[in-house]
Amino acid sequence: MSKGTQSLIGATVRQLRNAKGMSLQQLADISGVSVGMISQIERDLANPSMRVLTAIRRALNVSIQEMFGEQPDEAPEQGDPPFVRRLKDRPQIDLGLLKKELLTASGHHHLQIMILRVEPGGVSGNTALSYPAEKGGLVLSGELTLTVGEQASTLRTGDSFVFDSSLPHSFKNVSQSTAEILWIIGAVQFDRHL
Repeated sequence: MSKGTQSLIGATVRQLRNAKGMSLQQLADISGVSVGMISQIERDLANPSMRVLTAIRRALNVSIQEMFGEQPDEAPEQGDPPFVRRLKDRPQIDLGLLKKELLTASGHHHLQIMILRVEPGGVSGNTALSYPAEKGGLVLSGELTLTVGEQASTLRTGDSFVFDSSLPHSFKNVSQSTAEILWIIGAVQFDRHL
């Protein structure tokens, strides 16, 4: 996939669901996302929030790369080692006011790196996210209000953050300009949360 090419999230979700042999109802039951919403997403009639997309991804038990339309063990450009992702090969997902660009190389990794572009008015979703992982990042440009647990902070260009994403968290862009964030997700071993 070349730079600028955006994944049609609906086709990807439908393909992944069908590959797992799941009905819309089964995916809805496991993810907690309504059948109607999943159906609208699959037909590209709705842009899912990060919370909804994460719930669907976790219910399907697939990697972030697969949600970007990549095959699990897709080979890098000829001659490149498997740890490299070239600028022209960064897949993107357009969720309306939120766009995600994957920086992590293909394959299964415990660390995911992406660039989030949050347009004015963009939010992570109507309800807070929460799942075992560590998240961190750096505001490359603009500003973003990040809420973790009961605490909120407005982050501006050059500010960084790290938090335990098992705590309810969300973000929103209340400014008049696009915020660009280097976003990092580190998988947490389950025994850390036992």
